[in-house]
Amino acid sequence: MSDRHVVYLTDVKLITCVLQTGLAEVVLEAATSCGAQGATVSYARGTGVRERMGLIGVAIDEQKEVVRIVASAEQAGRVFEAMYLAGNLDTPGKGIMYMSDLEHVATYIPDNILDASSQQTSDADHGS
Repeated sequence: MSDRHVVYLTDVKLITCVLQTGLAEVVLEAATSCGAQGATVSYARGTGVRERMGLIGVAIDEQKEVVRIVASAEQAGRVFEAMYLAGNLDTPGKGIMYMSDLEHVATYIPDNILDASSQQTSDADHGS
C-alpha cells in the first residue's frame, strides 16, 4: 500500500478577473505584492455593449486576458481589492471580477509546511 495521500486545503477562494488585453501583468504584480502565490493567465474573446461597433452594429470580438488566483480566505479580500484597483476596473469597459468559494482544493504541500500547520493546530487545541 502506498503512503501517498491527498491533503485538502480549506477556507480558500478563487478570484477570477477578466480584463482588456494588456492589463494582466499589472494586475498580477498587485496580487503578488499582497501575498498571492501564483496565478493562471489565459486568453479569451468577449463581446458586450462596448464591442458593438461598425456600420450596422455588428458585434466585434475583443481579446481578453483572464487571471485566476487561488487565495486563502484570510488574504482573498486584500488580493481582490488590489487587483481591482490595479486594473482600473472602476472604469467602464476595463473588465469584471468575481470571487468564488472553493469546496475541494488539493495540491502538493511540502512536509515542513504540513508539520508547522499541524503543530499550530495542536497548540491551539491545547490552549498554548
